[in-house]
Amino acid sequence: MFKLSDLFFDIDMGKKFVFYFFLLSLIIPNVALSVTEPFSVIGAIANVVLPAGIIYLLLTLSPKLGKSIWLMFPLVFLAAFQIVLLDLYGRSIIAVDMFLNLVTTNATEVSELLGNMLPTLALVFILYLPTLIMGVIYIRRHVRLPQTFLKKNRAIASILTAIGAIILIISCIFPQGNRFVIYQDLYPVNVIYNIYLAYDRTVRTARYAETSAAFTYDAKSSHDIEARELYILIIGETSRAENWQLAGYDKKTNPYLSDRNDIFFGRKAISESNTTHKSVPMLISPAEACTFDSTIYNVKSLITAFKEAGYTTAFISNQRYNHSFIDFFANESDSVIFIKELPSSPFGSNYYDADLLPYIDKIIEQHKRKQLIVVHTYGSHFNYRDRYGKTDRVFLPDDYEEATKANREKLINAYDNTIVATDRFINSCIERVDTASSFLGAVLYTSDHGEDIFDDGSGRFLHASPLPTIHQIHVPFLIWVSNGYRAAFPNRVETLSTNINELISTSRSYCPTAIQIAGITTSKIDTTASLISRGYTPREQLYLTDHNTPVELKSIL
Repeated sequence: MFKLSDLFFDIDMGKKFVFYFFLLSLIIPNVALSVTEPFSVIGAIANVVLPAGIIYLLLTLSPKLGKSIWLMFPLVFLAAFQIVLLDLYGRSIIAVDMFLNLVTTNATEVSELLGNMLPTLALVFILYLPTLIMGVIYIRRHVRLPQTFLKKNRAIASILTAIGAIILIISCIFPQGNRFVIYQDLYPVNVIYNIYLAYDRTVRTARYAETSAAFTYDAKSSHDIEARELYILIIGETSRAENWQLAGYDKKTNPYLSDRNDIFFGRKAISESNTTHKSVPMLISPAEACTFDSTIYNVKSLITAFKEAGYTTAFISNQRYNHSFIDFFANESDSVIFIKELPSSPFGSNYYDADLLPYIDKIIEQHKRKQLIVVHTYGSHFNYRDRYGKTDRVFLPDDYEEATKANREKLINAYDNTIVATDRFINSCIERVDTASSFLGAVLYTSDHGEDIFDDGSGRFLHASPLPTIHQIHVPFLIWVSNGYRAAFPNRVETLSTNINELISTSRSYCPTAIQIAGITTSKIDTTASLISRGYTPREQLYLTDHNTPVELKSIL
């Protein structure tokens, strides 16, 4: 009597089944991508037939099936990775930024994410782990495939490969719709190319200290040297504008800031990246989508501009080191505090952004004449319930057990509570500047990017997808200036009140606006991007793709 278990544990019966099962499991990503990606029909067929033929042919080259399985482990890893990302984002190949995220994301973020992907991870293990185990068994028992079996399948695989190659050539030469580009569209060639790009960027990043050493802003302050000045630049995390009361949201997520009449809020602000490791460096440096690759490795952050202009500087973060430009820029400061990296911080400890306030107070209490404080928050990063305390637990129920479409109402409530906590934190920073006896002061806030939360009935969740949605890049942008500043520079404030209503690229405007608000002059920034400049010029919104190519946003949304 036939038993399903015999397929794996009866060596003679099982080895042929494992051969075909392994082949089919490796082409699952090709089939899925041919459905999710905007291929022409012939391009979709090429993306399945040619890779399937080549993998099929490779499996027939040796009778040692166990060895063949383990030699193809890199393909197993990529296939598993691709399936997980397709479940997470609904489309797109493994991007360059996905590989870079592996080295710039801390263990806490990874555990929070994986904890909500157990069904997909279970599917991946079911697909690939048994075959890998059988591969080990076959190696130890010296199991070999019959030559007749190999010869027959090698012939079929060769024909399939030839057909796939012909279809690929046709799809490249005579496209039906989108032209099929091998290094961008053919899986896994495109993923291998992205691995190369990730490696190249990692090497260039490692040389940052060398390539940026000679950079200087030649910055000077145009303000009275005796004037007391305090500026706080707050970088939010994963905060999307549509959930801000100030942006027209119908829930009271900004109870403090909405009660103020001195906030300049930009409703049409867009980030040029949906990834933290690119968006934050663009916010605090002259790099932007148009110039990212040619600029980011050679410039320093606005912190250096403030230092050159006579400011004492501090960088205070509720995130962890991630070995990216964020760390490099932070270390330009006179004082650098990552509260989760302090010796007194237990591993895996969770802090609310409000826990940054005592450190901000200590910096302010130094009573330096001119101060800049850059604050990197953890804002609304998933897991949302870990970002706010009881005081800010306003919207209920928020007790989701896992991140699923069915739990969207609870997820949104929890997310909205993170905005309430952010609102309280920004207001607390404003109050500190307002009461610090500072004649001139300002607080700027924007977020690095937004978030998908199963919007529009979709299965999309989180951020950093290879192609963004409007939920991931429409971000809040606000500026507050002190009464003393308003009195000293009424023309700047009037200009700001007008420009804040224009189309804003946060990646382009945050840095020059902060520098000009502080009265710092330098030729290294684009003054037409500053919101206090009479020459402010909005431009067509751009997005920095995974390959660091600037494209018009409307072309990909």
